[in-house]
Amino acid sequence: MAEKAESRAVELDIHGKKRVFDIDDPKLPDWIDDKAFGSNDYPYEKKLDNSEYEKTLKLLQIELVKVQFWQQKTGTRIMSVFEGRDAAGKGGAIHATMSYMNPRSARIVALTKPTETEQGQWYFQRYVSTFPTAGEFVLFDRSWYNRAGVEPVMGFCKPEEYEKFLKEAPRFEKMITSEGIHLFKFWLDLGREMQLKRFHDRRHDPLKVWKLSPMDIAALNKWGDYTQKRDRMLKETHTDHAPWTVIRANDKRRARINLIRHILKTLDYEGKDKQAIGDIDDKIVGAGPGFVK
Repeated sequence: MAEKAESRAVELDIHGKKRVFDIDDPKLPDWIDDKAFGSNDYPYEKKLDNSEYEKTLKLLQIELVKVQFWQQKTGTRIMSVFEGRDAAGKGGAIHATMSYMNPRSARIVALTKPTETEQGQWYFQRYVSTFPTAGEFVLFDRSWYNRAGVEPVMGFCKPEEYEKFLKEAPRFEKMITSEGIHLFKFWLDLGREMQLKRFHDRRHDPLKVWKLSPMDIAALNKWGDYTQKRDRMLKETHTDHAPWTVIRANDKRRARINLIRHILKTLDYEGKDKQAIGDIDDKIVGAGPGFVK
């Protein structure tokens, strides 16, 4: 007789209430479904219309192609760091940015856990080797900021290593920008119920189930720990030379469009069409620690 699978139900503290969440139960609880989109005081009631999203995204992607031609002509180097909680939409935002860019001069860096050799190196060393050469656009799906979030929360680094990182990161990034590299840092923020909904969607969608990792399950009851580390990270590493752009990402469509807009508005490239780019939505985009909820 087959053994019954061990339950992965966990008790969570949601806004002062005790809630039980079983990710293996196919039915999403009403207390998640009803609150997900508006969680964390999200300023919209429904997703951006898909036809409007697709039309706007195409215009922005045309501008990104112009950016690449400009990079090839001038040798300009660009780096974009995508950070956020699990299921915040980092991968989708990267895909929307990269879709029509020339893969010969645009690439994604998504490093796995460090090897034994890398563990013996300077912490930033394995990231430096992935930096762009002349004319390249590099997008980081997570980055050196693992040491400011997942590593201390999950016990993967020592407290002194965490503190050292927070002091060194601004100096490290000053070296990057002083070298003339354009450095963008995005934090995609989302509400608690929306994160739980996306985890549940992954668990029960056969095309997305690979996205749900044991780390996601282990982190279900560590929301407060991650919040504390996020706030400290933004406070310590938001600088004039390498500022954080915070994007409220409950609606992935609005998040992707405004993230790309921010990149395009910042760069002074040839053939820039300001009307096509449009205006950044300041309801969901802001700078640094003062914008997170």
